[in-house]
Amino acid sequence: MARQAYTAQKITALTVNPGCERRAVIDAAGVDKGRLAQRLGRPMPSGRSPFAIIRERAFEEQLKANGYAELITLLRAELGVSIAEAAVADLNIVGGHMGWQPRAAETRSLLRSIAQNCDARLILDHPVLPLEVAGTTAFLEPDAVSHRIGDQLYVIVIKSFAAVDGQADAAKVAEAAKQAAVYVLALREVLARIGADPGLVAERFLLAMPKDFTNRPYGRLVDLRQQLDAVAHQLARLDQAEARAVALPAGATLDLSQDATGRPAATNEQLTDTVDALPHLYGPRCLDMCELSRYCRDAALRDGEPAHLGGVVRDSLPGLENTRIAYALALGEREPSSAQDEVVSLLRSATALRARRLTGGTA
Repeated sequence: MARQAYTAQKITALTVNPGCERRAVIDAAGVDKGRLAQRLGRPMPSGRSPFAIIRERAFEEQLKANGYAELITLLRAELGVSIAEAAVADLNIVGGHMGWQPRAAETRSLLRSIAQNCDARLILDHPVLPLEVAGTTAFLEPDAVSHRIGDQLYVIVIKSFAAVDGQADAAKVAEAAKQAAVYVLALREVLARIGADPGLVAERFLLAMPKDFTNRPYGRLVDLRQQLDAVAHQLARLDQAEARAVALPAGATLDLSQDATGRPAATNEQLTDTVDALPHLYGPRCLDMCELSRYCRDAALRDGEPAHLGGVVRDSLPGLENTRIAYALALGEREPSSAQDEVVSLLRSATALRARRLTGGTA
């Protein structure tokens, strides 16, 4: 079974929901969550639009043309300093190899040279940065790392969503910033391992996007200090996946492979039993970042435990161990205990207000 590699997006998802052991173990095992969701009978809709992917690639190629000329122009504008032209090291293929190890080794070698040379003017195109995550080595691939500018290196993230009148979607910018924070931490770790100063990496990153409704580039330097602290803190909290997997029952498997005749190595029932044995923590945000979210949502609704439906539901139902009980209390079908009086009063008020709204009444 081909192992699915960690990406910045996967690490971001782990740090957003660090309490979800199910995702931590499955990601650490390199399991294709999309295929697993299909086997579990709750597939997610297909991912990104192929048109968006094509547009992003075309936009990236435009920025890379002529030695990243347009990207250098964006850096000049955002930093407000004169920036010299630079050479570009294409790290997509190294010595005819596309594997992680040779590309990571070449990236490390180039970074050592850059760290030793204050006048180094070399942009790294798709460098590979190893990062230890929950006992597993992730190989991360930022779009680019700038040459030295004022004794700083800048991580560059290229996105296809547009900045209209200088404003981009705040949620998408925040997601890009979290991914950039993962890249910065990985880049600093590589520098530290080669004896270079991790402070060489800037605490801001360049977000490059199309401008308005054209394919012309627009850039913005985004501060990462808050995201860096948050991501570093959450990564430190992640237990090793091996320790989490110890509690799995005998015979547990996440093997999605097939033999030569197309017969699966594990039955759907075996996969279901294994996934169900891993504690999960579902929240509405999971729908945006995890292929297993529909399966986990169904389980959360079935179990009725408020915490499984996310922090908002959990915090709104203190002292109520089950959403079915909360529903019965809200409708007056069950009487609360003295400890439940306050939360039930709020529930019944909210239920009455909702009923008035639905019937066209006023508050």
